[in-house]
Amino acid sequence: MSSSDIFIGEIIGTAVLILLGGGVVAAVVLKRSKAQNAGWLAITFGWGFAVMTAVYMTGTLSGAHLNPAVTVGIAIKDGGWSNVPVYFAGQILGAMIGATLVWIAYYGQFQAHLTDPEILAAQPAEEGLVDQKAAPKAGPVLGIFSTGPEVRNVWQNLATEIIGTTVLVLAVLTQGLNDSGKGLGVLGALITALVVVAIGLSLGGPTGYAINPARDLGPRIVHALLPLPNKGGSDWSYAWIPVVGPLAGGALAAGIYQLAFA
Repeated sequence: MSSSDIFIGEIIGTAVLILLGGGVVAAVVLKRSKAQNAGWLAITFGWGFAVMTAVYMTGTLSGAHLNPAVTVGIAIKDGGWSNVPVYFAGQILGAMIGATLVWIAYYGQFQAHLTDPEILAAQPAEEGLVDQKAAPKAGPVLGIFSTGPEVRNVWQNLATEIIGTTVLVLAVLTQGLNDSGKGLGVLGALITALVVVAIGLSLGGPTGYAINPARDLGPRIVHALLPLPNKGGSDWSYAWIPVVGPLAGGALAAGIYQLAFA
């Protein structure tokens, strides 16, 4: 795989991942959406199908890592680091593109939701929904773009992200690459998608299961930049946890693989 193939493949794949994954959250959360209040099962399966679609689509281009934690785990396993920056760049850029596409697809729903008196009244004044300079925490639609904890406890939130990502990356490493060396095989894409669903159902409750630094950081940047009315803060004080936790989980999974499976 050339560097250009990797870069293009990761942009396309991660954009599709975030478009479909963020899209299902928008569908469930936003007013005037036909899927409003569809619930956690819809979100977890939506993210799983998003992974499956993106991996099928771009596996032969880049190996469909779509996640810096997966890239780190594979690099530790195989000892190849030369293309890691290319993977990271494609993943972050793709995640930002995907988040922007969610905003475009749900533009009217975002406007309706963020100007709805009931939604505005439900937000604590200190979260700065009107004065965004006074908005250190999460705004009312930040969860469409990135993750956040239900209980703010640094060590627990970090541990949850590490544990969930370890499961994901170890599942990827143990099923291996296909014989052509061009990423997960057809069955591997389905297995990975189901693993993501399992993580969401079992471990997603505390933090929203980022398990992917690009999936959280790229859309969080987009949330901060988009001209959304009354959008509130982007919760940058929490943003390091869904970056550091998944990277640590990817490295831990690679270490477990080396000890137990290599």
